[in-house]
Amino acid sequence: MINTSKQYDKAIGSCRDIFQKKMADYGSAWRILRTTSLTDQIFIKANRIKTLEDKGVSKVGEGILPEYIGIINYCIMALIQLELGEAADTDMELEKAMTSYDKWSAEAKSLMQNKNHDYGEAWRDMRISSLTDLILMKILRIKQIEDNKGKTLISEGIDANYLDMLNYSVFALIKLDEGS
Repeated sequence: MINTSKQYDKAIGSCRDIFQKKMADYGSAWRILRTTSLTDQIFIKANRIKTLEDKGVSKVGEGILPEYIGIINYCIMALIQLELGEAADTDMELEKAMTSYDKWSAEAKSLMQNKNHDYGEAWRDMRISSLTDLILMKILRIKQIEDNKGKTLISEGIDANYLDMLNYSVFALIKLDEGS
């Protein structure tokens, strides 16, 4: 029987481990980034995934899995930045960063569980390439909202789009782990 919750935790656990190790290597230099820059970093990752999916070959030796992990971690950074604001003083203690990481990954998981209830885990029947396209669409939506200074008339805000992209990336990691 499929246990999405355990698979989700496994995928996020791998991403969290990488985030924590990079915090040890680089500190919290990412705190200087504006959310617009983080959106662009996510775009670069998603665009590379689409290119690799279309061409079927990587010339730098890394596949799509690390790119999905990067999207997840950049989404969490962006959510932290939205919450705390960009910082000229980039010093963020590892413990505080990991607490924030855990908070946002738990919020994303809760959203995933609610949507899975309503949608019946339809993502399991989707192609990974469709998840990539949905991420790219969400990026374009975020860019439009950013260009509108965060204002929307009827749509969800930037944070909801980051959470969706995070979850689509987790779904891709689960599908890749299953060999889909």
